[in-house]
Amino acid sequence: MKITKKQNIIISNPETRDFLADAFYPETGQKLPLVIFVHGYKGYKDWGAWNLMAEKFAQAGFFFVKFNFSHNGTTLEDPHNFADLEAFGNNNYSKELSDLRAVIDYFIKDAEVDAEKIILIGHSRGGGISIINTYEDERINGLITLASVDSLERFPKNEAFESWQKAGVYYVVNGRTKQEMPHYYQFFEDFKKDEHRFDVERATEMAKAHVLIIHGTNDESVAVKNAEHLHILNPNSELYLIENANHTFGAKEPWHDENLPAELKTVVEKCIEFINEKIVNE
Repeated sequence: MKITKKQNIIISNPETRDFLADAFYPETGQKLPLVIFVHGYKGYKDWGAWNLMAEKFAQAGFFFVKFNFSHNGTTLEDPHNFADLEAFGNNNYSKELSDLRAVIDYFIKDAEVDAEKIILIGHSRGGGISIINTYEDERINGLITLASVDSLERFPKNEAFESWQKAGVYYVVNGRTKQEMPHYYQFFEDFKKDEHRFDVERATEMAKAHVLIIHGTNDESVAVKNAEHLHILNPNSELYLIENANHTFGAKEPWHDENLPAELKTVVEKCIEFINEKIVNE
């Protein structure tokens, strides 16, 4: 089966700015379920083993899309690095939800896509964004969270918060690149003005799509109790824990191996099984 790869497609979003997306899909002549991968905090579409993951989904018969949020710090010219820290500092949840809608609206029109079968896969903070979008958008049939947060209220506390409010910015050092990545206070202001909308717990309870929650038991960034909490909030969901898996399921940046790490391979296989059972063959 021939796999088509269209990379660095420019998506225009007048509410934010242009950003890039990739599409991987088999040439079958049939309309394919649309699977959209939503990256997390300090993530981007070409990180680690995400390209290998995309190929696996395409080989399984899906139209797989991954994209860079418009303000994730990458640029159209340099999608592999955080070349625009000013944009990173001006990112917020409103922009990410707007970008995700733009991605759905763009690819749902593709001749290869079955608009009746749309699945979101959100990693880490992208899981929280995907949960909210699934609640808001009735077109979404399936939701899969990978190492997802159970709340988007993840900000500095006490003295650190007061310092952020006063200075207007706080910095987080990127462990891999050593860059000091800014977070402007607008991020919190955007959250507060639409706090009800950004309530992941409420959205999880109200989501009508089929839901699969995947988490590693050794997640060093988002504790496994986040997954257990999401499952309690949505009892119809399926909870799938992977023993000893970390936050990125064994993947890292850069990823030079031609094969997926074992834990991420398990993730992909479980996702494909879930989509086929709950959405494709229902």
